[in-house]
Amino acid sequence: MADRVFDEAITTQRLLEQDWVPSRFDLRDAWQSVAHARDIGEYPIRRQIHDEPCYLWRIKGKLHASHRAPRTPLLPYPGAQSEDALGSYPVLERYGYVWVWYGNPNHAHASLVPDVPFLPPAGGLPAYMLGTVRFDCCSPLLIENLLDLTHADFLHAGVLGDAHSDEDRIEVQYTSETVTMIRNCVHKSVAPIMRWFGGVRAKYQDVRAVIHVHVRSSVALAYGRYSPGIDLKLFHPCVPESQHRCRLNFALDARCAPFPLRYLMPMTPYVVGPQDNVMVGPQSSRYAQPSQRRDLFSRFDGAGARYRFLMQQIARRQAAGDFAYAPDAHPGRDVRALLGMPV
Repeated sequence: MADRVFDEAITTQRLLEQDWVPSRFDLRDAWQSVAHARDIGEYPIRRQIHDEPCYLWRIKGKLHASHRAPRTPLLPYPGAQSEDALGSYPVLERYGYVWVWYGNPNHAHASLVPDVPFLPPAGGLPAYMLGTVRFDCCSPLLIENLLDLTHADFLHAGVLGDAHSDEDRIEVQYTSETVTMIRNCVHKSVAPIMRWFGGVRAKYQDVRAVIHVHVRSSVALAYGRYSPGIDLKLFHPCVPESQHRCRLNFALDARCAPFPLRYLMPMTPYVVGPQDNVMVGPQSSRYAQPSQRRDLFSRFDGAGARYRFLMQQIARRQAAGDFAYAPDAHPGRDVRALLGMPV
């Protein structure tokens, strides 16, 4: 089923009128991008998915993932439901990341890894284009922040430009498991980092920015086309470590950017990440608890409202024993056209 434009006024109104009662959405049968592949060697490192430990290491280059450290006794782990009888998680390597299957091991298949068309399938981005930022909130709250592309005008204006534009159009598309926000701006203020270090001398840019989210895997693909300027390609895997912590192992492909922007652009997550954390961190405890306050939205929050709705739908299906992906939402489908990449 093709992506549908989120323009049904009645459905939107019903979504916005519903109160959001947050809970711990432990969505299963999904690949989680838990680490940069370059960080995994023979010495095991510990990661976490929904409060469950996940140890990663290599033996003669082969990846291993388990809820227990190697060479420790095989003991039952209370609540663990994603590993096999030996305590191992299905694991694979793609796009320079280690992906761990969180869910029924019998349902794991490599074709269900989300498509990230702007990253090399075998990895190999320069090390300075990869990094990690940690957030004091659950991954759904961070995803909601990412889905609001307009927040950058106010929180990150010093890097990405302010809210000035002659025209600003928002479009939201979705499937049963993905949400995409597309923003088209005409004559938007030039991003300061491109003016200072990217050789852009114009006062304004036309901008097409896209954020594409896989709800079950908690990964977001960001693609921005700046004219004049460059294309920004950023991968945000928001690893759900716990109810109040998530890890963002980002990749920012700046290989086509001019010097010195090629080296400075991958440093921006270390600037905008703490700015985001200042906002989402204090919200985390309130986000995780029911509230008597009515959850209200404006029409600009369509992507966030759809994201919450899809999370609830998937959680209900899984509670009823349905873990399958619908035909419209296969994670591995080609999203180049949706992102606005050359096909």
